[in-house]
Amino acid sequence: MSTLEQATTRALRLLAPNPGPMTLDGTNTWVLREPGSEDAVVVDPGPLDETHLARVADHGPVRLIVLTHGHPDHSEGAARLHELTGAPVVARDRAWCIGADPLTEGPRQDVAGLDWLTVLTPGHSSDSVCLLLQADRALLTGDTILGRGTTVVAHPDGRLADYLDSLHRLRDLAAAEVTALLPGHGPVLDAPLEVLDYYLAHRKERLEQVRAAVADGATDAGAVVRTVYADVDPVLWPAAEKSVQAQLDYLRGATEPS
Repeated sequence: MSTLEQATTRALRLLAPNPGPMTLDGTNTWVLREPGSEDAVVVDPGPLDETHLARVADHGPVRLIVLTHGHPDHSEGAARLHELTGAPVVARDRAWCIGADPLTEGPRQDVAGLDWLTVLTPGHSSDSVCLLLQADRALLTGDTILGRGTTVVAHPDGRLADYLDSLHRLRDLAAAEVTALLPGHGPVLDAPLEVLDYYLAHRKERLEQVRAAVADGATDAGAVVRTVYADVDPVLWPAAEKSVQAQLDYLRGATEPS
């Protein structure tokens, strides 16, 4: 995968040098710019890597830094990019904000001439958001939707009930307004409805598998993982255990998803 890609008219992707089992090719740092404008908005600066952050800053002037959520592979470099550019940092969680109020749902305009809609999408984490770049009909999804595979519901901060609600909301949004998904990891996706339908079906299938494993005697998340994720690389089992724990909590206290 190229480390530099003009994904849409207004979105340039810079790939951070942090590939791995959970980050795929690395974190996608998105530089958003209205055509004809010098100013830019940066979404998810990525890890604290000086070369990457200097490269991002070179695509400025940066007027705002936005975090889709606070996990380190997306947020660790935010404070340093703020030092390099002077741009405030905004996130759903106030703890990550620098010189700005937390993100709330709804339109935010007049930042570098861009217009986007913030959609609160808890589930992967409690502070996850997606950003609809309305003029490009493109949705920046952070880790709520990945470019390959499926994401982790990062228990205990992430909750499956919240995640299912967020997927349904995004599917409704995609049906009306979205033609491309710009994920936090992996390639751009150009069939949003198919992706969201797959994500919902996958979650339902996994929930049935977890329910069956418990019925067969699995007593904890680790035992469920060894049964349900037997065909998955064991390096991913610790992450899978978080999702399984979220599913067990859901089964203990929630209704079946529609």
